[in-house]
Amino acid sequence: MKISRSLFACSLVVTATTAAAGQGWTIFAPGAQVPGDRTNAILAIDPTATEQEANVAASGMRGRLVGKHILIKDNIEVAGMPTTAGSLALKDNNTGRDAPLITRLRAAGMVIVGKTNLSEWANIRDNASISGWSAVGGQTRNPYALDRDPCGSSSGSGAAVAAGITNYAIGTETNGSITCPASINGIVGLKPSVGLVSRTRIVPISVTQDTAGPMTRTVREAAELLTAIAGTDPADPATVEADSRKVDYATALIGASLKGKRLGLMRFASGFGTDKALDQALAVLRAQGAEIVEIKELGGAKEEPKQLPVLLTEFKVGLNAYLATTPPAVKTRTLADVIAFNKADPRELALFGQDLFEKAEATKGLSDPDYIKARDEGIAYAGINGIDRLLRDNKVDALIGPTESAAWLIDAVHGDQYPGGGAGYLAAIAGYPHLTVPMGLVKGLPVGLSFIGPKWSEAELLRLGYAYEQARGPFPGPRFLPSIEQAPEIAPLLEKPVRR
Repeated sequence: MKISRSLFACSLVVTATTAAAGQGWTIFAPGAQVPGDRTNAILAIDPTATEQEANVAASGMRGRLVGKHILIKDNIEVAGMPTTAGSLALKDNNTGRDAPLITRLRAAGMVIVGKTNLSEWANIRDNASISGWSAVGGQTRNPYALDRDPCGSSSGSGAAVAAGITNYAIGTETNGSITCPASINGIVGLKPSVGLVSRTRIVPISVTQDTAGPMTRTVREAAELLTAIAGTDPADPATVEADSRKVDYATALIGASLKGKRLGLMRFASGFGTDKALDQALAVLRAQGAEIVEIKELGGAKEEPKQLPVLLTEFKVGLNAYLATTPPAVKTRTLADVIAFNKADPRELALFGQDLFEKAEATKGLSDPDYIKARDEGIAYAGINGIDRLLRDNKVDALIGPTESAAWLIDAVHGDQYPGGGAGYLAAIAGYPHLTVPMGLVKGLPVGLSFIGPKWSEAELLRLGYAYEQARGPFPGPRFLPSIEQAPEIAPLLEKPVRR
């Protein structure tokens, strides 16, 4: 399949760029609309994509992913393109390096066609941040209703796949940043076990929680993509077991079935407007032979550990280490430098501040006893005493439940109006895998069904998700409505208000 000139050659027709001539990449001016991209999901386009295609075709490579197009979240390094994390402070961060997961994608024959927008700094700059907004890329929009939030921080990856720009994208997650945008944009998202996929040359937040993962149209495509990117990286100690743990996840889908499977329904993490869609999903699961075990309470520790101080401590250490490896053109060499840069740049703080950055700068490092205590308590709460205990005590193969609420309105005044929901935080804190598969619509907006299991259980979760997806049938695609209120089935009902 040739690259569409209407989209991936649009560097030829968009002239308002911040790219220096001859650098081989294009960053679109803040707020500029890429032709053909109504969601504003695409941040930068790689003009070597046609050359990559030609090279792959000439190589005679064979494989599931050969010649397939993929978009990369712009906190992951791709040689020849800047890695900005959505921040103007990193607009010149053209390192000339591929992250190891990019090297694996190229080895699988994939064609990297560009970078996706994201919530700036992966949504860790301020408590009042707006998901899908970055100073570099502007606001990404949900393709089901363009005034709705795409969730973050992998918002561009989720919206691009949902919009049909590509079938494959890479996102990253610390806590919900793959699974939330996947659920809210009506696609498949897989947050792998921490340590299955390399984090090297990815702008970091948390050494204990960060991971990259697939965001795709289907479960099979997620399995194909995970097979390509999983593996040990000597530069990332967390991945020491990856080679021995990984399998061919796509081949493992053969014979996938729900018959006889016991699935633990997390009622304690359900609701938030998803009940009808969940009931329909449960009916599908039961019809395929699965037994649903009701789990009404999380149990375990009475109080959830405070995880934000852990993330902020790890973020400062990790970011300072990352910035030290960036090219001289990047003038912000520490988190303190980035804070000062933002204060001096009117666009950066135009919509929300940097409260979390300032709190992170005040942290005391990885040897701080309070940090170590909170980190260990959180991992135990979510892992051994959380997911592992729920699986064991209820004798179930996996945990299920609604992933998130439906998308909320984009709100530049109040920031994200997140309704809450789901148990993805448990998988995030524990470092365990979490798969979300589209399960239904709430007033025309997608919601997903979560499958959560113990560490290294990706193959089993993908089998369960695949069997459900096949039984569920085709999922309605986006209509790019200006708003849900303007849907053809709703708008006529609202035209004539009743007056008294």
